[in-house]
Amino acid sequence: MEERRSGPRLTVSLDAVWDTTNGNQPARITDLSLGGCYLDTVGETRAGEIVCFRVSLPDGDWLYLEGEVRHHAASTGFGVRFLELEQQQEEKIEALLNAARESGSERVPIAANLVED
Repeated sequence: MEERRSGPRLTVSLDAVWDTTNGNQPARITDLSLGGCYLDTVGETRAGEIVCFRVSLPDGDWLYLEGEVRHHAASTGFGVRFLELEQQQEEKIEALLNAARESGSERVPIAANLVED
């Protein structure tokens, strides 16, 4: 399979919540790049769908993102390509990627605990 990612993908472990037609659905982001991420979740979606989600950052803040579902696996999760990132969003993703790199290995995840609103 041809690699289509434009930037390096790193293993992370970040709690997230994404919006569905039935309310909010919990997820865990298990890999991340500047171009997109993978949300590990039992929620259903389909390729081409636009999803909105927020990521719990290690400092307790939230990062709000939007992405297009590029692929999905039923009851497992889905990969998204970020849409129109603002500079502040890019900076926060870069900070997460730097933290993952500094953890010593791309296979050692960084973590953030989910904080309820």
